[in-house]
Amino acid sequence: MLRLLAVDGDEAVLAQISKALSATRIEITAAGSAQAGLQCFGELHPRIVLLALRLPDADGMEVLDKILAADPGADVVLLSADYSTYSAVRAIQKGACDYLTKPLDPEKLRQRVEGLLGQAEQRQKVFELENQLVGACQLEGIIGRSSAMLQLFARVRRVAPHFRSVLVTGATGTGKELVARALHHLSPVASGPLAICNCSALVETLLESELFGHVRGAFTGATQDKVGIFEFANGGTVFLDEIGELTPSAQVKLLRVLQNHEVQRVGSPQTRKVNVRVISATHRNLRELVTEGAFREDLYYRLSMIEISLPRLADRKEDLPLLQRYLVKKFAALYRKEVTGITRRAQGLLSRYSWPGNVRELENVIGNACMMTQSHVIDVQDLPESVRDQAAATTAAESGLLTFRELEQRHLLYVLGQVGGNKARAAEILGVSRATVYEILAKMRAEKNGRQETETTAAGG
Repeated sequence: MLRLLAVDGDEAVLAQISKALSATRIEITAAGSAQAGLQCFGELHPRIVLLALRLPDADGMEVLDKILAADPGADVVLLSADYSTYSAVRAIQKGACDYLTKPLDPEKLRQRVEGLLGQAEQRQKVFELENQLVGACQLEGIIGRSSAMLQLFARVRRVAPHFRSVLVTGATGTGKELVARALHHLSPVASGPLAICNCSALVETLLESELFGHVRGAFTGATQDKVGIFEFANGGTVFLDEIGELTPSAQVKLLRVLQNHEVQRVGSPQTRKVNVRVISATHRNLRELVTEGAFREDLYYRLSMIEISLPRLADRKEDLPLLQRYLVKKFAALYRKEVTGITRRAQGLLSRYSWPGNVRELENVIGNACMMTQSHVIDVQDLPESVRDQAAATTAAESGLLTFRELEQRHLLYVLGQVGGNKARAAEILGVSRATVYEILAKMRAEKNGRQETETTAAGG
């Protein structure tokens, strides 16, 4: 059974809450002060908190901050006899899920709590479903359920049994190495070695030695023979990451491997036969490099017999929930912390971020947040400042940086639109008097008329 904590200095209000919710599927605990409420919250960990804005020993907003700092996943509903748009918006911005006015309407209170219970149950179902989907919607550690990723999975499965060379393209951080590993593990040579070389991480003088090996005395420091990656991976797969960084001489030797299936160690006239599958990857446009003369055209066509292109994370944001679930579970186990998920506020912020670093950046963000959080869920303050700042800027741009008055007016117009212009019904939903609704509308008309008069005067001048 889920728990609800009611915190209010008025015993009559607490009794009213208990009576109104007696038939619901929830265990109710009452506290008459902020101190008692915080103590109960720490001991019982309730999912729902009904919190009075004014308490005998503290300000409700301060208590709200402490509750959400302890458990950002709690649903907190503020209660106040003095409704104001400013305090309501401030409460929502701080993390409250609703704001109800006193005297409380028992039926409305019951409906709101039932709604929160339903949302909690729905979140639990989604949590369980996402855990199941993480297992079902992955291919060799690659997570995704978007159409782009499902097409990618299908292509990898079709290609893996037959390929000799594959070119994997995509922006940095999209998972090119994971695709290479999947191709190898699903291929007939899965039991053979997988050798990986990052072509951009080696200086030019060592690159050919790393790929093809060298013999003793081939150059200064070559004190003994060395087996290159291609010989090491004989009977398996070679993955060449950042293939666009290969030097011209290395490109020539790689072409020989692909054409003749043989390698030549640096400093040796002898060639050695090898049987390897080659997967290359790049974030650069190899066609453009060919046009510029920086990459051999014949090598490009050898490498790109089959090309697999990976989408950016920004183009498959429907995969974010699954990726987040997978990464939270991964880092919670790694850091031995009981982190179970991400708050809705933090999820909303992550969905608005552009993810220039793609899945690798998401992994770093979730890993950092799991390490920093002091709660069982990741909240906004646990995320890196760069993510918070960009998402906030995006939200501000989309909202047009509304003032509280503009926000009040827009919300009233929205509610009126939903109830067919019924001002009495709108006032009831908003928890204000009809006089307040008429006052806001009158101010809007006055402001509109004032703007029109100003425009007319300016036009006449």
